[in-house]
Amino acid sequence: MRTSTVRRAGTGAAVAALMTVVAACGGQGGGSGTETEPTTKAAGASHVAALQQVGKKTGTAQSARIEGTSTMGGTVSMKQTGTIGWADGLSGSLTVTYTGGTMAEALRQGGGDGSVRARYLKDEYYADMGEAFAKTVGGKRWVRYAYEDVAKLGGGAGDVLREQVRNSTPEQGVKALLAAGDVRKVGQEDVRGVSATRYSGTVDVAELTARGSALDDRQLAAFKEQLTAAGITTQTVDIWVGKDDLLVKKTERGESGIGAFDSTVFYSDYGTEVPVEKPPAADTVDFLDVLKRQPGIGPS
Repeated sequence: MRTSTVRRAGTGAAVAALMTVVAACGGQGGGSGTETEPTTKAAGASHVAALQQVGKKTGTAQSARIEGTSTMGGTVSMKQTGTIGWADGLSGSLTVTYTGGTMAEALRQGGGDGSVRARYLKDEYYADMGEAFAKTVGGKRWVRYAYEDVAKLGGGAGDVLREQVRNSTPEQGVKALLAAGDVRKVGQEDVRGVSATRYSGTVDVAELTARGSALDDRQLAAFKEQLTAAGITTQTVDIWVGKDDLLVKKTERGESGIGAFDSTVFYSDYGTEVPVEKPPAADTVDFLDVLKRQPGIGPS
């Protein structure tokens, strides 16, 4: 097989793989080993009240700078840095570097260096696949993924993309702990020079009920729908909150539709500007059009 043929197949596989791996923030879970404080009923109520205040403060901040790592089964291991906003849906501008898994291999086969610039808008996602990819599609570097179009391929891929992106916001971690019903205050820890309070909780989607949750029926139903769409069945969530009631770190570990996941993300510069523009149309190709070019990959 000629090199050009291998590269075409590689780039097509990379584009297809992006359906299930974009924007899951995080990486290494765990913590310092600090023992969790015993949780009485009164203490639990106090923790819930504190988290509700954190959620409110985070919601009004509307944007932040993030730095994270994550692994998702054998599909992907990656690092990402950039800015995200959540004022109206999710927006963001990130650089994602794939360091392992099938995604990294597909990018290497396509002649890339493992890094992808990503732009997120309310209803679509764009990925800069680089010069090697551009040579296979008429010189266009950017691939557009409309969540609605991707969902047409079946298997809930569009929902998975959308929910994984939403899950990168700090308020999602707070929501998970409020839903868990067993939130625990672990204690004070240092996070990159900032003294922060650590909270922890475990979510089992099949057992989530309003009875044990700090969310109302409507909020809980929406949260369960988000987790189910992303293929998440169980997850343990830890957050670290600074004195200003804003998250400085979040970790998540659990099981999803593509295997075990493990993620860590650090937050800073709340309220920062999130400059996101659509790439030029002349430099953009649609995801579905790319798949049609790949024998054995595109829809039949």
